[in-house]
Amino acid sequence: MTQPASAAEPIIVAQDVHKHFGSFHALRGVSVTVQPGEVVVVIGPSGSGKSTFIRTLNALDPHDGGSIVVDSIPLQGARNLDAVRREVGMVFQSFNLFPHLTVLDNVTLAPTRVRRTSRAEAQQRALDLLRRVGIEEQAGKFPAQLSGGQQQRVAIARALAMDPRVMLFDEPTSALDPEMIKEVLDVMKELARSGMTMLVVTHEMGFAREVADRILFFDAGQIVEDTTPEAFYTNPQHERARVFLSKILGH
Repeated sequence: MTQPASAAEPIIVAQDVHKHFGSFHALRGVSVTVQPGEVVVVIGPSGSGKSTFIRTLNALDPHDGGSIVVDSIPLQGARNLDAVRREVGMVFQSFNLFPHLTVLDNVTLAPTRVRRTSRAEAQQRALDLLRRVGIEEQAGKFPAQLSGGQQQRVAIARALAMDPRVMLFDEPTSALDPEMIKEVLDVMKELARSGMTMLVVTHEMGFAREVADRILFFDAGQIVEDTTPEAFYTNPQHERARVFLSKILGH
């Protein structure tokens, strides 16, 4: 059966993206295309530009050169910003939950305020999402009553409540205790299996190898490897990638 032409259209197109912070050139001509349903894991040393790059995709860090198109919507300064952000969910290293709201209210806030979803519909959707991430029973609690892993799963549910086309994860497990990392990665693996388009900045090498369709390796504000996990782990082409892997993997 022939797929419609639109099925092959990329959901993210970044071309020659540049970003400066004062005199620091954080992104130096980054170009990448992501297809719907792809899971792209972004890795690299600290300060290499990987978090800055995914933050440019919804203008948390506005780019100052090149072009970004998300789901056929050009991201140009403030123009189309709201439209793009409705398409893109973001999960941060810190959970950024509202401490004075219950888990349920944290998840329903954006759909009722931004999408004008009825409260009843938003609550049902929130409960379904909390069940999906394994914490439905925590719906009436406040964030401070939850573990870090539970809070991060609430943050994932909150992002999913807006029905995004793309999910961005900026080191979502780096603030967690080791025993809580697996529960968050398991949720992310389920999301990947469901066909969600995902860009994930992470140092979790096992997750990257198991789940990613592609690895982007950043160094000094540029993508120096864009390849499959198997090729990256067994035969990295760039010397900087080989050094990074030897330090991370210990060989």
